[in-house]
This record gives sequence, structure tokens and C-alpha cells, in this order.
Amino acid sequence: MATVAPPTRRQRAQRRISRLVDDPMLEDYSLRYAPTTFRRWKESRVVTAALGGIAYPVDFAIGASLAITFGFTNALFAILLAAVVIFLTSFPISYYSARYSIDMDLLTRGAGFGYLGSTITSLVYATFTIIFFALEGSIMAQAFEIGLGLPLWLGYLIVALVVIPLVIFGMTALSKMQAWTTPIWVLLLLSPLVAILVTDAGAFSEWTGFAGEADSSGLNALSLGIGAGIALSLVAQIGEQVDYLRFMPPKTPENRKRWWAAVVAGGPGWVIFGAFKQLVGAFLAFYIAAEVGLVAAGEPIEQFIVAFDTFLPSGIVVGLAVFFILLSAFKINVTNAYAGSLAWSNFFSRVLHRHPGRIVWVFFNVAIALVLMQIGVFAFLNTVLGFYSNVAIAWIGAVVADLVIIKPLKLSPSYVEFKRAHLFPINPVGFGALLIASTISIAAYFGAFGETLDAYSPFLALVVAMITAPLIAVATKGRYYIARESAIPWGEPGETPVAMKCTVCEQDYEAPDMAQCPFHSGPICSLCCTLEKTCDDMCKAKAEGPAQKILAG
Repeated sequence: MATVAPPTRRQRAQRRISRLVDDPMLEDYSLRYAPTTFRRWKESRVVTAALGGIAYPVDFAIGASLAITFGFTNALFAILLAAVVIFLTSFPISYYSARYSIDMDLLTRGAGFGYLGSTITSLVYATFTIIFFALEGSIMAQAFEIGLGLPLWLGYLIVALVVIPLVIFGMTALSKMQAWTTPIWVLLLLSPLVAILVTDAGAFSEWTGFAGEADSSGLNALSLGIGAGIALSLVAQIGEQVDYLRFMPPKTPENRKRWWAAVVAGGPGWVIFGAFKQLVGAFLAFYIAAEVGLVAAGEPIEQFIVAFDTFLPSGIVVGLAVFFILLSAFKINVTNAYAGSLAWSNFFSRVLHRHPGRIVWVFFNVAIALVLMQIGVFAFLNTVLGFYSNVAIAWIGAVVADLVIIKPLKLSPSYVEFKRAHLFPINPVGFGALLIASTISIAAYFGAFGETLDAYSPFLALVVAMITAPLIAVATKGRYYIARESAIPWGEPGETPVAMKCTVCEQDYEAPDMAQCPFHSGPICSLCCTLEKTCDDMCKAKAEGPAQKILAG
């Protein structure tokens, strides 16, 4: 291999990052470890911000769709089954993200996918944020149409633009917004349910016999699998939760109980609230179906107009229902736009070796979501979510397999390494498990293995991913996790890591974000390492070998 010439001082200066990237409030450490000096929020503020996003009304739509399509019994057990799976898979991801202060993309890199291998999961995650932004935006536009008479196309445009100013300022602004609006949202959610319980308690017992379009109130194995698969499409929501949990303060003996409570509540705990909201949507769909019809009963705005009408004066019912739906969707769409900006930042920084700043990708993410809204993605809710869940659960399954199986077997490092300087481009453990599991499950989804595995294709993806990842790790003896050991220690939990100056951008960063760079003859921060085009990964040349070069393209 030809010797790579080190850069001159002039070349280094040309690679200085922009002012948008230099501003921590705007950039929010989108491609980095979140430093101790930035993580000054209390545990309660972090968990409030994390849970604020789960206000999304699409849960009402999903629950309603399941009840209308499959009946009460199948909807109930599908929601509960999916919730259990999501909780169990989300728990280790939440812990490792909060422990190492990294987002879902950086976690995926080190948990079996490699530096470039995780680009595909960045696309999966970015797609998740776009799909759900579009679904929530569609619900908001329906509310604008009913409450203000706005045409849907104009409503789509408004809901796309309104989130941008807040998302630009990242965690600093989002945490405040979620804290201020959550009590109001909880009050508006629970008050109509309490009113129905007081004035029409028999409706809840009648709900248990609701058959929907299935015309059957019994449990059906195929309906259960299809319904749970739709609900499982939300499994990637844990990525948005850990986008907040990475800002948790360090765990110390003094805050240990608060720290764990916050991680559980803000991480896997989201699905408890999500499942409750899906059941609320299923109930309200039943409650209003006779009045508005099954199609309209699946729309959250219609559900809450009727619900508020049970105990409020008719003159304020529509306005309050519209406000509630808009508030719910806004709380999650700022998170969708924020998480999407992180995912696109990670993807394009690796593909293009350029990073114009997280803010650029906020606009990019919202623009694609706007296109999906305009073509009517809400009308294909079940189909879109059912297909997507196959890929999403394969990804999550591969990551979880690394954290809960492969690490205890000591086939992967006990910590999570995310820096390019220390990772192989492709780790066949997670990357291979994702490809195998998603391929098999998508084939099953399209009926290749019969109707039973068609219905349970997302569960097939999970099982295959969690089996193949450890098998590949054993076969490769875990050799593709670390290309070279770090010469810079992370430091002990609870203590502020030592700050170091990056040789390239000349900014100070904490030790976990730094690596020794032979190309630049000094320490380099993870972002400058990511953006370097000319080094040819000389620091890992001996470790990677020709196979990795071919896989990485």
C-alpha cells in the first residue's frame, strides 16, 4: 500500500468545521459523545423530555385500526404482546446509551455493525422518523381541516414548517417545551375517559365484545400476529428515547436510584404509555363507530370530538379537540424532526465526509415527510407499518443480541466503541444478522413461507437476528469489533473526563470523544476523524485487510 502523505497546516485549516457545528446549542453533539460538561440537566428533566414525545396521536390511530380490523380481543392481545417485546428489547439499549452518553447510531456502530455497516441502520432510523412525522402531520392536518376549514395540502405545509424553529435549538429548547406542555396534555387525555366512566360506565364492558370488520370477538392466531406486527413497527421509537437519554448525568452512588428510575421510565417505559394510548384509541373507535362510521372512527380528531362532547358545552368541543390533537402531534413531531436530523447527520457524514450542521438535515427530513403527507401516506397506515416493522425489528434484535448475549460471552468489548479510528468498516455480526433476518422476514411477509409466518414475520425477524448475531460472533471470534485499541482511557464513571485539544479543529473535547491519529500526528476528535477524506484509514491498515476493503467499497 502506498504511503499516505500527512496533511500540511494549510490543509488542516481548510477542514475547520462551520459555526453551525461549533455551537453546542444548535448542533447538540449530533455526531459525538455527549460530554459531561454539557449534561447538566437533572434526571427528572431528561425523563420528562424523553416521555414528552410519546404524546403522539398515531397511537390512537393504531389502536383504533387494530380494533376496527381485528376486533377487541385480537387488538388487546396484539398491543400487549408488542408492548412486552418492545419493553424487553428497549431496556438494554436505554442502559448502554445513558451509560456511554451516545445516540442510537453511535451505539449501533459499536454493537455489532461497524463504522460503515451502521449506515444502513441510519437509513432505517431516518425512515422511521420520516414515516411517523408524516403520519402525525396527517393527523394534525385532519384537525386543521375540521377545526379551521383548511384544505389538507395547506395543513400539511403548516405542520411541516411549524416544528422547525423549535427543533433548531435541540435539547435545550425541547426539554423546556415538553416540561411545560405535558401536564396540560395529560389532563386533556384523561378527562374525557373519566367523564365516560362516570356517565356511561357500561360502554367499557360493551367494548370487550366489539368485533369490528372481523365480525368475530374471539382470539385468532393470524389476526394476533398481524396486529402485533403493526404495533411492533414502533420498536424503533427507542431510538428517539435515547436521543434524550444520552444527556443523562453520570451515574454515581449518590444518584444511582434516581438514575435507574429515569433510564427505565424514559427508555423502555415509553411503551407502557404507548400501549395505554393504543387501548384508548381502540376504545374510542368502538365508542364513536355507531355515530360516525368505522372509517371516521379511526381518526383521532373524530374520536376526541365525540369524547369531549360527553361532558363539555358543544361550543368548545371542536376547538378543544383540535387543540389536543395538535398539541399531541406537535410534541412528537419536534422529536421526529430532531431525531431525523441526527440520523441524517450520521448517514451523510460517513458517506460524503461532510457535515454542514444538524440544522441542514432538519429541513431535509421535514421536506421528505411533507412529500409523504401530500401523497396520502395515512391511508396506507397498516401496510406501511406492517412492512417497515420487519426491517426495524431485525435491526433492534441484532443490537440487543450484542448487548445481552455477545457481551456476556466476552465476544465483544464490555464498552461501546463508536469512533471511526477504532472500528472496522463492516462488522459481520450485526450487519450480517440484519441482512439475513430482514431478508427472511420480508420474504415471509410476502407469503413465501405460508400464512402463519406471514402474520408473524416481525417476530421471525427478531428471532433470526438474535440467533444469527451470536452465531456469527462465535464464528468470527469477535475479531471485527475493534480494529485497534484506544490509547486514551475513558475515565471512571462519575468523574469528568480529561479535556484534550483536537489537532485538526483545535477545539477541546473530552477523552471519550478523542483518538490518537498517526496521519495528523496527534489526538483527533471523532468528528474530524469522520470527515477526514485522505487518510485512507492508515491507523487501521493492518487490522482491516483486503476483505474489509472490499466490503466497505
